Amino acid sequence: MGTFSGDQCDSLDMQTDPSRDDPELLTAVAGGDLSAILVLFDRHAPRLSACLTRRCNSPEAVSDVLQDTFVALWNGAERWRGDGEVAAWLWGIAIRRLVSRLRGRRDALVLPLEEVAAAGAPEASAEEMVLLGLEYGDLGAALQKLSPEMRAVVQATVLDGLTTRETARLLGIPVNTVKTRLHRAKAHLRQNLTEGMA
Repeated sequence: MGTFSGDQCDSLDMQTDPSRDDPELLTAVAGGDLSAILVLFDRHAPRLSACLTRRCNSPEAVSDVLQDTFVALWNGAERWRGDGEVAAWLWGIAIRRLVSRLRGRRDALVLPLEEVAAAGAPEASAEEMVLLGLEYGDLGAALQKLSPEMRAVVQATVLDGLTTRETARLLGIPVNTVKTRLHRAKAHLRQNLTEGMA
């Protein structure tokens, strides 16, 4: 399958009701319904693009990853197990595609959250708000006390759900460094949260 565009919906006889929920649309996609994937694209591509842009400074890489994500959806919609949100499942596909795309590239960088916040990125996700310490009290403050390197590892492993190997590829550091930073981050978080309760 080539590229996707919401404009393609106009040229199709819309058999898919855009008000259908995501699981119904995924079932239709698994059955080969192109109009269903176009509805999912229109529904989720803007948010995925914004989240990917917060992780990577290359618009070309973000565009490619977005396309790859929906091609993967087209080819594997039946793999969705039905547990959890479709948006979270799509993010899992997208972030792994980003890791693969950035492997070996030095011109595309993963942006630290501080730079994202300073640039005034729109629509910060709840997870990013926690990491930036903007809300959620003690946890946000404890995360804010971590070094940027430790926060990046926590973001990739805990919030994005990447493995240590995928995190290492994304951040361009050795796997053992990821494990060490994650171990230290957990210890710091535990200490900071415990001190906050005292």
